Amino acid sequence: MDQGTRQQMPFSPVREFETVLHANLGLPASHRLDYGIPLADYGLDSLTAVNIMGDLEDRFQITFPDERITHSMFSTAGSLWDALAELLPKWKTLPSAVVADVVAAEPLTGGMANDVWRLTLTDGSRLVLKGSSRAPADLFPLEVEGLRALGGTGGLRVPRVIEVSARHLLLESMESNLPGTNVFWEAAGRAVAALHSVSADRFGWDSDGWLGLLPQENGWLDGGHEFFAERRILRYVREPKVRQALDSADVAGLERICARLPQLVPPAPGALNHGDLWRGNIVATAAGEPAFIDPAVCWMWPESELSMMYCTAPPSEHFFGAYQEVSPLADGWRERMPLLHLREHLSVLAHFGAVGDHVEKIRAVIRTFS
Repeated sequence: MDQGTRQQMPFSPVREFETVLHANLGLPASHRLDYGIPLADYGLDSLTAVNIMGDLEDRFQITFPDERITHSMFSTAGSLWDALAELLPKWKTLPSAVVADVVAAEPLTGGMANDVWRLTLTDGSRLVLKGSSRAPADLFPLEVEGLRALGGTGGLRVPRVIEVSARHLLLESMESNLPGTNVFWEAAGRAVAALHSVSADRFGWDSDGWLGLLPQENGWLDGGHEFFAERRILRYVREPKVRQALDSADVAGLERICARLPQLVPPAPGALNHGDLWRGNIVATAAGEPAFIDPAVCWMWPESELSMMYCTAPPSEHFFGAYQEVSPLADGWRERMPLLHLREHLSVLAHFGAVGDHVEKIRAVIRTFS
């Protein structure tokens, strides 16, 4: 964990909520509330319920709708908290120590796994808060490990981590509006080439990770062709929504591609990969330098990483030119980009089913390469 990163910080909204309940129910501050026990067992009566509701409305600056004020709302501390949380902005329900100091929260474009806000604090500083109530418990901790690998071993500029828990991640704020200059994209290309110069003799990672809300399988394998086939193509073919979107001929075509990978892709060592490298995961520092966010790290071919940059909202050609000045690519790399981009098409199908033109693009790759 980065020095200075705080884990399991106090949950400010819950602390305020519990303070109200302790005061009105006459409980000592040291008493640990059980959210499943009926509040009547704590001595709740109708007058106390009215006082609790009034205190919560004052403290959180909300109003409970009349239709929400029912006996069941006051059944337990858990049911009362659920009713309160429905009225709070999502960022206020996350376990961050800075929530009480926020004066403005600007929603940002996030991934499929979480919501994102840029927070402005009372001292004028800005931070980025990511959070979700449905994210896997290890999603944010694994993201921190990935950032640490990219910033340490990989030498990339990444945002500083402030806090992390199972439900949130608080980061240094970066600029999502990128400089529209060739200099920026050249610097990004050189940075990614330097990242890919860090090599390994195996493919995978020490643990599985996440791509969106689905596991990214990273079990170690000795060969890149086998790894790409098993962990990046066939792994998604087993997903229910992919099975629904593709027919048996599509699956057979993907299996033929997997068998032919040694003839289609030249051998290359494993390189340190960001793992989800597309334009949306490149941001800028205050000085206008490229920085990188939202990793799904692994050791894999450099070309498989570049396929996402090439096929998804590609950046300036200066990115690829500067990359090759540092690390020249093998002949035919552009022709291989659609093949190596299969992982992303399959991941979209696995999450959302047959949306957009992803099925047709998969079939085009099958026609070309199988």
